Amino acid sequence: MAFEGLSDKLGAVFKKLKSRGKLSEADVKAAMREVKLALLEADVNYKVVKDFIGRVSERAVGSGVLESLTPAQQVIKIVHEELIALMGNENSRINFPSKPPCIIMMCGLQGAGKTTYCAKLGKYFKSQGRRPMLVACDVYRPAAINQLQVVGEQAGVQVFERGTQDPVKTAAEAVRHAKDYGNDVVIIDTAGRLHIDEDMMDELKRLKEQVEPDEILLVVDAMIGQDSVNVAKSFNEALEIDGVVLTKLDGDTRGGAALSVLAVTGKPIKFAGTGEKLDEFEPFHPERMASRILGMGDVLTLIEKAQEQFDEKEALKLSKKLKESSFDMNDLLDQLNQMQKMGSMKQIISMLPGVGKQIKDADIDEKQLDRTKAIIYSMTRAEREQPSIINPSRKRRIAAGCGMKVEDVNRLLKQYEQMQKMIKQLGKMGKGGKRRRMALPGLGGQMPF
Repeated sequence: MAFEGLSDKLGAVFKKLKSRGKLSEADVKAAMREVKLALLEADVNYKVVKDFIGRVSERAVGSGVLESLTPAQQVIKIVHEELIALMGNENSRINFPSKPPCIIMMCGLQGAGKTTYCAKLGKYFKSQGRRPMLVACDVYRPAAINQLQVVGEQAGVQVFERGTQDPVKTAAEAVRHAKDYGNDVVIIDTAGRLHIDEDMMDELKRLKEQVEPDEILLVVDAMIGQDSVNVAKSFNEALEIDGVVLTKLDGDTRGGAALSVLAVTGKPIKFAGTGEKLDEFEPFHPERMASRILGMGDVLTLIEKAQEQFDEKEALKLSKKLKESSFDMNDLLDQLNQMQKMGSMKQIISMLPGVGKQIKDADIDEKQLDRTKAIIYSMTRAEREQPSIINPSRKRRIAAGCGMKVEDVNRLLKQYEQMQKMIKQLGKMGKGGKRRRMALPGLGGQMPF
């Protein structure tokens, strides 16, 4: 996961600070040296690190911090605030013009995932009720147009293409088409190169002059660390980009690019990719990312993901079932399906404050959810509605139907029984009862609730 190494190292530094009652200036300076090393190892730009440590140290050694009752917490608060400032104090949104369409030009090097992220952005805007259109202007990379058509179809977004004709002409025709047919967002997939060259920049400049985009977004690969920042700097100098889309952030354990882009280029990160699927894409919130880095979780993003996937009417129906203790296997199946739509279990768990660190190293088998669903699908309608009727012969039939063992069926039924007991006790927990641990069928483990 993103920033995993940095998060672990900062956590160790702050744990040392918390173990001390009072802090001296020497304690703070020693901690800042370790923070500095952690940031450099995370591939954050050296000048950015130097300025960051300078600002934190200046604030942290003040008498108001060192003489407070919780000096370690004050230092963590300062680091959190400075991390937010480093990435931008607020979420930078797309600037939509008063008169549509909003023209977004996507640029970047080959391999950064530009074409896929055009579709991700299109799907994101479609979910907001807009009518986006993708434009195929990469006529050099083999199968680039076909790839855009495939991902566009998966996202349910229209793709405009004119084969291998001049990309500038194609872009101009696409904008006219959008105005005529009511597409309020035009996303142009431009050609990339293996490296920045003069021909590439000339074509992008011609495209910019022709269509006058409202936003120029640079797609950069977080996996290449500081090189991505250098790429962003070069593109910004040539095109004056409006923002950055950071890809592959889910697989980058260092994440230095996210902490360096704004300081080096002056341009904010507007979106971030959190996985390979088209819906694993989200607006970049500096405050939430800073909280993730410091192990504070990201409940707001988790809530937003849940709101996107959970239907309000279904939620009310489920709430009623929980109160009446009539939660059955069909309801469990629905919840597992909706959970999977929110992302991987590790992603979801990493957003829970405190919980992520507790089970970060736990062996979470993502396929276990699919196996659990297979068991439920093998049950008859009556068995799903009333699991208590499942006797040994039924268990053997269910196990054979899904290719699992009877022990697996028994495990699920036992976890279901535990859930039923916990559901009945939820009311007590809300009245100051002891905190209990609730098993989640399909995870093979437990989480605190």
